[in-house]
Amino acid sequence: MLDGFSKYETARILGARALQISMNAPLLIKIQKEDLEKINYDAIKIAEVELNSDILPISIKRPFPIKKEEKLRRVQARPISDQNVEHKESEEEADISESGEIMELATPVDEVDEMEEESSSEQE
Repeated sequence: MLDGFSKYETARILGARALQISMNAPLLIKIQKEDLEKINYDAIKIAEVELNSDILPISIKRPFPIKKEEKLRRVQARPISDQNVEHKESEEEADISESGEIMELATPVDEVDEMEEESSSEQE
């Protein structure tokens, strides 16, 4: 890795600078005419020379991931045999919307929790 850049960042920087050079942007480093002829005026090689000399005014912004403060939702665990039977039933109950997409009729987890609480309070 070059100067702490990943290979993807290096490729992006070299590609961006080579594009600028190919569009006749001024070079940021003095390179002799013989050296330019030796590399056949290749914009990518010129960009590499500029990057290796640490004069490119290009920086990389690496944002931190966003921290979520949401409460995690509980997922109900079911035995595998019940899931297969229920999966077949839910396919039969699937509804087709106006756009032709298949929409499953499912009960949100919050409503399932409420139903469990109601059934447990009724049993007591």
